[in-house]
Amino acid sequence: MTVDVLVADDEAPVLEELAALLRADERVGEIHRARTGADALRILTETTVSVCFLDIHMPGLGGLDLARALQQFQVRPAVVFVTADDARAVEAFDVAAVDYLLKPVRPARLAQALGRAIEASAPQQPAVTDEKIPVTVGAETRLVRRSDVRWVQAQGDYSRLFTAQGDHLVRTPISDLAERWEPVGFVRLHRSYLVRADAVTAVHLSGSAPTVSLAEIELPVSRRMVAEVRERLLRS
Repeated sequence: MTVDVLVADDEAPVLEELAALLRADERVGEIHRARTGADALRILTETTVSVCFLDIHMPGLGGLDLARALQQFQVRPAVVFVTADDARAVEAFDVAAVDYLLKPVRPARLAQALGRAIEASAPQQPAVTDEKIPVTVGAETRLVRRSDVRWVQAQGDYSRLFTAQGDHLVRTPISDLAERWEPVGFVRLHRSYLVRADAVTAVHLSGSAPTVSLAEIELPVSRRMVAEVRERLLRS
């Protein structure tokens, strides 16, 4: 089975190179090309594609604006941004992009992004049941829902769970929580921190002290994990 894709970039050499790389992938069927966001939108109203590879900066209608327009489509293609701008990842996350590739694009990285996009465009699986974690509050035991946990901090062999209502210490190492919770939307930032992806409001992954921000706190990101954190936040 193959998927049809659209590639939009105002630079002809980049557009042709990306199309050639995709043409070499056996998962790709028809490739539609556009030099502007307006042309891309016209094609998408006339043709059904599964994946869009969009440049962020194009004359007139930019890639982010185009992605917002696609949210109104009854059947929305998966969106992958391909750009030289490394500062728009949060905005890409806001429009539900499945990946964010920086130019020049490496073939292996493009293939990985295509796989994620194909997976995202497939029929959705049933929702995962929310986990409930027993915590001790005074003399009683209460149950905290995983979906209420915003971030986690390691404290030795224990972990502290932070919710909007307060925090709770549990006798579970953060490595165990990361293994259980990463498949359902949590991202390991650091050996001491785990965050729920949809609680993140901003990312600052450049420079010597990368961080992510929640409404209530800024959390450090391990420098060796920056690329993985960026990718996981985008696809969560």
